[in-house]
Amino acid sequence: MAFTELTFDSALADRIAGEGAGDSRPAFVTEDGTAIMPSEFEQMVSASAAWLASRGIVQGDRGSIWLPNRIEWMALLFACARIGAIVGAVNTRYRAAELQHILKSSGSKLLIFEGKNSYTDFHSVIAELDFSVLPELEMLACTDQGDAPLPPLNNIEIDFFSMNESLPTASSCGTADSPILMFTTSGTTNAPKLVVHTQRAVGLHANNCAAALGFDKEGARLLAVMPFCGVFGLSPTLAAVASGAPVYLNTRFDLDLLIRTVKANAITHLFGSDEMYQQIWQKDKNTFAHARICGFASFTPGMEEKLREMAAAGVPLTGLYGASELHAILSTQPLLLPVEQRLQGGGKFTGEATELRVRNTETGEFCKPEEIGVLEFRSPTNFIGYYRNEEATAKAIDPEGFFHSNDVGLLRKDGTFVYIARNGDFLRLSGFLTDPKVIEEVVEQNDSVGKCQVVGIEVDGKTRPVAFVIASDVAIPPVEEEVIQNAKSLLAHYKVPLKVFVLDAFPTTESANGVKIQKTKLRDIAISQYQGN
Repeated sequence: MAFTELTFDSALADRIAGEGAGDSRPAFVTEDGTAIMPSEFEQMVSASAAWLASRGIVQGDRGSIWLPNRIEWMALLFACARIGAIVGAVNTRYRAAELQHILKSSGSKLLIFEGKNSYTDFHSVIAELDFSVLPELEMLACTDQGDAPLPPLNNIEIDFFSMNESLPTASSCGTADSPILMFTTSGTTNAPKLVVHTQRAVGLHANNCAAALGFDKEGARLLAVMPFCGVFGLSPTLAAVASGAPVYLNTRFDLDLLIRTVKANAITHLFGSDEMYQQIWQKDKNTFAHARICGFASFTPGMEEKLREMAAAGVPLTGLYGASELHAILSTQPLLLPVEQRLQGGGKFTGEATELRVRNTETGEFCKPEEIGVLEFRSPTNFIGYYRNEEATAKAIDPEGFFHSNDVGLLRKDGTFVYIARNGDFLRLSGFLTDPKVIEEVVEQNDSVGKCQVVGIEVDGKTRPVAFVIASDVAIPPVEEEVIQNAKSLLAHYKVPLKVFVLDAFPTTESANGVKIQKTKLRDIAISQYQGN
């Protein structure tokens, strides 16, 4: 089906339902089990577009959505596409400083938010904003209309978003070249940037994933549990929509709810973190009975052995690759590969037009297959730039149109690729590029060590590895000398940690796609601690 423009109308609703089948299967199923048929969803989109237009949102305006995985999120996305407005996707875990940065950077005219959930009182967080730096923010609207109206904020009356108002039909102004989405980068080292995608890129990527990952096969069903505010949650959802596979919505990660939803509805497609799958496996192995693909990203240190156990037992786990600039599930590892290769990040591109080259950053030359370098991507589904940040855009996209990812990996001889680590995480030790995971896995062999992270610091003109560990038993902390001695017996001398520091927890940052460990902060701690000794 043609989904090159991210619009949802009656014709698309009919195609999603199946040729001549009408409303034979739902487009979405909400958390409480309510099935929303394609024609119903089309009405929601039309009503949402009319609501936005009635509030003065026009082509080119930015509106931020601060909601969990509710049907309103999807309806507003397609509605904005229809009228040519741009959606700023806001993480529901954000607090005032993060929210303010996104609203300021995007120049959002409207913020649509949920009233309150188990994590956040959204209205209270908004009250903490410094509205003096948000001159473009004119409207606030809540999806949850309570018994009493919410008090105004900064003299802005709180409106209520509704898909039930009787309003004139909105004009369709969005085109394939219209910007539709702004995602935030994770911001682990710098302030988050806003990644801009067009309707054409979003729609084409959805089509690519629908065909490549079997969303278009009979009986395909997706569980949408990763948040829509990040590409990891949104890309699979739009792929399911493009192919007509029903999407089952979970507004939050709740293990029991997830398992019930998957088992009761024979879910075939899941996407999430390595830790999510490990928790499911420990709770109820039968959850994966109908699974056809379980795409995952590695966020949790020390999870490799558990994933190998699950894959060997038949769980269709597959490593993947993506980025806010490139969408999620840009690639997945083929399920026919041996387990060890299948669980690596990277894989085969879902879109045939995507190109990859691997560059040696020291020589500037392109790497041969199996040689490690920095990954550069060119695809018609790439982002078009960082919003209002020409300098960052010029650094990220070269004149040939390749996005310089700052990720390290290699091309396999079969044409697939392997993502290894962020370039800043990779270490050059004694002249050799070294994956810190190799050292981390050895350190974690110590019974006293639960988890390990390794960074590099400069000592006497050379990069030396430093290990940070979390104890497996708080009553018996790891002993530095024992950890280092064990590493000496198993690793080349240049890989042996110079120092071992024990932490209660690793510093992390929460992105829309998962919780990430901040190795930059670990590096700063290592430098400070080493110099202080």
